[in-house]
Amino acid sequence: MNPKQKQRLVLVSLLVIGLGTGVSLVLMALNENINLFFTPSQVVAGEVPTNQRFRIGGMVTLNSVEKLDNELTVRFKLNDSAKEVQLEYAGILPDLFREGQGIVAEGKLNEEGIFIADQVLAKHDENYMPPEVAQALEASGSAYYNNEENR
Repeated sequence: MNPKQKQRLVLVSLLVIGLGTGVSLVLMALNENINLFFTPSQVVAGEVPTNQRFRIGGMVTLNSVEKLDNELTVRFKLNDSAKEVQLEYAGILPDLFREGQGIVAEGKLNEEGIFIADQVLAKHDENYMPPEVAQALEASGSAYYNNEENR
């Protein structure tokens, strides 16, 4: 192998290594920013990743909303007509948040099995439901979803 071929081989090798490193860094960054969606049934079944942020959606259980000692901390239950999960949110809830309402919350599950939400999203009018929540309710055979006027 002459010196010119060696130089090309080294250059191509460095280019391949640099490209591989760049692609792996991009894939790692994308993997950290993925927001997975789970239903309360999946959370109770233990299908959620540990120590990773995810979204949970369902209906706020009637008579489950309670304010904790701190004025801004609220604890409530979220269900998909099959299972319930306890949620805790410290902050100002959306104006449209209420019991029996479809919501999506984003956060992490703590060691006690309580979902600590950093963001709560409520539907914006009486006819809208987040697609993830609608699919979860349909899959669970919810009486709420099967009512035609709520679709």
